[in-house]
Amino acid sequence: MPETSAPAGTRPAVESRDVLGMRVDAPDGYDDAVDTIVAWAGEPVPRTVGVATVNNVMESYDDDSFRRVMNGCDLVTPDGMPLVWALSLLGVEGATRVCGPQLTPLLLARAEERGIAVGFYGGDEHTLSALGRISAERWPSLRVAYAYSPPFRPLTPEEDAEIVSAILGAGVQVLFVGLGCPKQERWMAEHRDRLPVVSIGVGAAFDFLAGSKRQAPRLLQRIGLEWAFRLVSEPRRLWRRYLKQNPRFVMLFARQLLRERGRRA
Repeated sequence: MPETSAPAGTRPAVESRDVLGMRVDAPDGYDDAVDTIVAWAGEPVPRTVGVATVNNVMESYDDDSFRRVMNGCDLVTPDGMPLVWALSLLGVEGATRVCGPQLTPLLLARAEERGIAVGFYGGDEHTLSALGRISAERWPSLRVAYAYSPPFRPLTPEEDAEIVSAILGAGVQVLFVGLGCPKQERWMAEHRDRLPVVSIGVGAAFDFLAGSKRQAPRLLQRIGLEWAFRLVSEPRRLWRRYLKQNPRFVMLFARQLLRERGRRA
């Protein structure tokens, strides 16, 4: 199948770079990303936002279909510091991190200000309940129009249709999707044509905001060692992602960088 990507006219005017075949955008910090998403929320047009880590890049590298999903997003922000460094090495000056756990509360605060209806899709029932409670405390005027914890199994066509109908009926404008990579990105792509909303794959943001998981200290985030903190916290679930994929990313990206610099020489 040919490569697909979001039409150029739907994407914000930001610099982008190809990282191992996957497009990564470089918005000018959180404010720029929030402004873009809020502007999109006022349009009845489907948009998808990927918040990408090394894992997204490696899933994309290993799976052509997932690469098409990521390159079809309207915006792909660099969630992890390795992708920020990759953008910088590829010539993007001033590249900054825009990660899901920090982007989500900023968007919720702006949604409260603007009266934008939001929805939460993903997480377990306990996490979603805590997220709703904490959102009501922090943003009392926020319009949480929809919240659903899907079962940990494939949905039937009837169940899926009911979910789409419920999201549409609730008037959701911005839908936060917390299913984890690559499931959340695939879900957004599969539902894009049926949901004229801004869908954002925010990974573990639900867990961090709800307090069910601890986020790495800011120092570890800044020096690119958030992965180590998460690996220690959830070794059985995350060992393959970090201990296998991270070294592969370093090797493959170094090869890409050498090729590109060789071409420019």
